[in-house]
Amino acid sequence: MKLSFHGADQDVTGSCHLLDTGGMKILIDCGLFQGSRTLAAENSADFGFDPASVDLVVLTHAHLDHCGRLPLLLKRGYRGEILTTAASRDLAALVLLDSAHLQVEEAQRNNTDPLYTPDDVTATLARFRRTAEYGVTTSLSESVKLTMFDAGHILGSASPRFEVTAAGVTRTIAFSGDLGNAGRPLLRDPSPPVNSEIVVMETTYGDRLHRPIEESVRELIQVVSETLAHGGNVVIPTFALERAQEILYFLKAAADRRQLPAAMRVFLDSPQAIAATELFRNHPESLVADAAAQFSSGKDPLAPPGLECTRDRAASRTINDVRTGAVVLAGSGMATGGRVLYHLRRELPRPESAVVFVGYAANGTPARQIIDRAHTVNLLGEPVHVRARIATIGGFSAHADRDELLAWQARIAPRRTFLVHGEIATMRAFAARLPAGAIDMPAPGQSFDL
Repeated sequence: MKLSFHGADQDVTGSCHLLDTGGMKILIDCGLFQGSRTLAAENSADFGFDPASVDLVVLTHAHLDHCGRLPLLLKRGYRGEILTTAASRDLAALVLLDSAHLQVEEAQRNNTDPLYTPDDVTATLARFRRTAEYGVTTSLSESVKLTMFDAGHILGSASPRFEVTAAGVTRTIAFSGDLGNAGRPLLRDPSPPVNSEIVVMETTYGDRLHRPIEESVRELIQVVSETLAHGGNVVIPTFALERAQEILYFLKAAADRRQLPAAMRVFLDSPQAIAATELFRNHPESLVADAAAQFSSGKDPLAPPGLECTRDRAASRTINDVRTGAVVLAGSGMATGGRVLYHLRRELPRPESAVVFVGYAANGTPARQIIDRAHTVNLLGEPVHVRARIATIGGFSAHADRDELLAWQARIAPRRTFLVHGEIATMRAFAARLPAGAIDMPAPGQSFDL
């Protein structure tokens, strides 16, 4: 049995790992490389293996850095199945179609060929022929079995464990995917794939701890309440998957406790976030019992009073007429594009308004410039003065922190651990805290005998 690494190796994007069982070649994830680097060449480069030789793709979850190169994999010869959970299948359709449209738009601007098109995505979605359920073992062949464990990261996220039998001996290898932050109000806590001899695990936040979620929620509600009381609006640049839904949940809970004005209006101004929010109602298998029960009883926990979902651009433009009492959730989370730019251009110069960042902002992005207290920021081709209140609330991460990652690994107690999906300095700091054992930090393209 061999394992080779082709993405998210000593880095945090482009997840792609190839497991060769001796009888099957199984690709775990096939994600886009993302970030502030020049990535066009990296995303279009050879995979490091022949796509036509792969028998099966197992997808851990639907974030773009885990699924974003699947259409390219098919374009280059892959003809097998893509297996994942039902929720990940549905989310992947949203994410990949959005990505394809962006690929085409960028190619038109640069007079180049797109990495893939919406037609390529349609062909890719046809490869999702069946789905896997948490805790149910699926036979992939006479010698290979797969069980998906809940990763608690986003809706449908999973940690796959493979059981490979040869010459009467069974070996087990598990992949964490991205692990969620425990104790959240919507998704269940991660479920470790116990009894795994070998583990490939993410280390995104392997060198730090998260701020307690309770403190973050209190600060969010305080900023919203004070801003609306002063006659302003609140803009929250939001990632469409998970972050938007959590913020809606906390706003509704606070409104139910009468901590926010009854006349508050909440705008979800992101077609992708709207579609993702609707999927929560269809997938109770990923939700904590209380959230699932609320949905089943008709009490939508993601619908604060005054919620308006603006799907088209015409509806989005009407938000400009609202001068006070509004909370606007719009993408993108780092303010690198999308509808949030128009809201920021309107609200940043207003001292009575506020902008709240609830997610990571990479260096060089408009979000990072605003967080770093720039006096002006260039938006939509023009300088915009920053006079609004700026709040950065860091406790809403969808990733497990250092101690949660350590506890997850300890529950499994593997004999060998591969660290991926993290910066090299972060992985080294995390590795130093692991118990004695075989620990590897593979480089891109590196292969190991298991």
